[in-house]
Amino acid sequence: MTEQELIHSARKGDSMAFGELMQAHQDKIYTLCYRMTGNAEDAADLTQEVFLSAWRSLSRFQEQSSFGTWVYRMATNASIDFLRREKRRQVLSMTMEEDSEERQAQVPDERYSPHRLLEQKEARQAVADALAALSPEHRQVLVLREMEGLSYQEIGQLLDLEEGTVKSRIARARLALRDFLIKSGNFSAPPPSK
Repeated sequence: MTEQELIHSARKGDSMAFGELMQAHQDKIYTLCYRMTGNAEDAADLTQEVFLSAWRSLSRFQEQSSFGTWVYRMATNASIDFLRREKRRQVLSMTMEEDSEERQAQVPDERYSPHRLLEQKEARQAVADALAALSPEHRQVLVLREMEGLSYQEIGQLLDLEEGTVKSRIARARLALRDFLIKSGNFSAPPPSK
């Protein structure tokens, strides 16, 4: 069956057809949610939430874009909503230590020296912290561009933004990321030009 046929069957209540649509896109959606949240459990919960929402609102899907683009947009919005809720919750209760303990419990890759592993871990943590410090809108476009590899045009279509707006948000996000890394001592500023 084509994607369009699966959508039409799913609209008629065929859960098997929807299951096929879900299978085709779940890895991409999970990866996006993981990159946005930085947490495997949150990403799994969000992925499930996105597909449940897609099932419930399938009748409103207008097919102006592909099913994958539609679900990807839903996942992006769900991730941003989640991050906003989390930010509010973190202000109320400082539970950041739990998250950092989980990251430290990872099994090291023996192909590299302990020194190299520590450097990689610190770099990943620094980037994760820097991404977390960005506004959800800036994090969103940066993740879509740098981690998901989408073009400016694809991001614009996905988020219903002009391509120029996408470019400026990405530029501002990169500057904010760079500034955060410099201020936290994880990146050195380039020497002043002469």
